[in-house]
Amino acid sequence: MQDYHRFLKPEVISKLAGIEIKARLVVEGFIAGLHRSPYHGFSVEFAEYRQYMPGDPLRNIDWKVYGKTDRYFVKEFEEETNLKAYLLLDISGSMGYSSNGVNKLEYSSYLCAALSYLMLKQRDSVGLVIFDQEIKKYIPPKSTLGHLHNLLRELDKLSPSVTTDISSTLHQMAERIKRRGLIILISDLFDQPEEIINGLKHFRHKKHEVIVFHILDPMEKSFAFEKEAVFRDVETKEQIWTSPWQIRKEYQNKLNELLSRYTLECRKSMIDYVQLDTQVPFDRALFAYLNKRQRLW
Repeated sequence: MQDYHRFLKPEVISKLAGIEIKARLVVEGFIAGLHRSPYHGFSVEFAEYRQYMPGDPLRNIDWKVYGKTDRYFVKEFEEETNLKAYLLLDISGSMGYSSNGVNKLEYSSYLCAALSYLMLKQRDSVGLVIFDQEIKKYIPPKSTLGHLHNLLRELDKLSPSVTTDISSTLHQMAERIKRRGLIILISDLFDQPEEIINGLKHFRHKKHEVIVFHILDPMEKSFAFEKEAVFRDVETKEQIWTSPWQIRKEYQNKLNELLSRYTLECRKSMIDYVQLDTQVPFDRALFAYLNKRQRLW
């Protein structure tokens, strides 16, 4: 039996040549895993029917089939829709941090590539917004497979930039996008939490569905540094000399408060908030996307 999980490990994917190959292997590995997982039933290529069973949601009954056959059938897989999705990718300086060989921006770009590949196979439209303290690149949504190459070309040449202004990008895009869609923010969220939350709420006010993939490095979560060190902010260049073990507990408490705040505020606004670190295989993020995707429209 083929071990599909090897296609989902960030450290394995990072060593492959070509972002299109990386995206394809992540998605194909993920789809292979669906058939041996509790999430069986998702599909990105076709729809099929089975006879209605007591307990099945009535909304899944295909009434056209009933009209022709006088029998109840439900859709086993989701039919294609005209979903428009927008991937908002943070490329600020802090996204370049890595303690394990795969930095946050690399991880996020592979995730963007996999999501793009998956959505375009579903014949959805996908757009890409690359930003730091301002929007650097905006590629409007399209649903053609040829569009994938435009997205991958941009993702393949990314590098960490300067400071960030997440909320400004969120507000700009909330005003720019007129038709209801799916907004996927991929960022380490190292900015003012209150302003980020307000920006996310702006999308919800406009009736968009929102997913936030909060990307962190394992060391940013554990702060398990062993030696005295100088810590430098890669965006502001501010630095401090400290003994990590002396501030670890306070640091972890502050981080947990921040994560709890994002979790609570997103839940209150009906925003899907997904915490990921750069050691987590990509299937967790893809499951989160498909769970949201299944509930749309």
